[in-house]
Amino acid sequence: MKNIRILIDTNVIMDFIVKRNHFSDDAEKVIELCMKKNLQGCIAAHTVSNLFYVLRKYLTTEKRKNILLMLCKMFIVIGIDVNKIESALLDIEFKDFEDCLQVECAKDFEAHFIVTRNVKDFAGSVVPVLEPAVLIEMLSK
Repeated sequence: MKNIRILIDTNVIMDFIVKRNHFSDDAEKVIELCMKKNLQGCIAAHTVSNLFYVLRKYLTTEKRKNILLMLCKMFIVIGIDVNKIESALLDIEFKDFEDCLQVECAKDFEAHFIVTRNVKDFAGSVVPVLEPAVLIEMLSK
């Protein structure tokens, strides 16, 4: 399977950066597949700001900036505009605004999948959602 387009959710990027137990190996494999060009990966622009904030518990400002600059070079970054915001606010299927924005970015990128550990949070998604391990297994067939 080539040319698969994925949006990588914030939690998967976080697993990769802070090497969360039980999750970092799969996150690393997904990112590696993107770097090897087996997958086309993107992140939402608000993932960058969310990570900058959440990573403050783990890293200095300088390290956070360097990591986030690297991510911006590694992945296509899909921006947030008023149309995505309005669409997310009007989507009655979603309880979590941030997750709905992820879906809006995935739609804009024409992603085949959203890769996240929180599949249940995306129950109303029009873009299919997979956990990293499921994507890896699917690609190994």
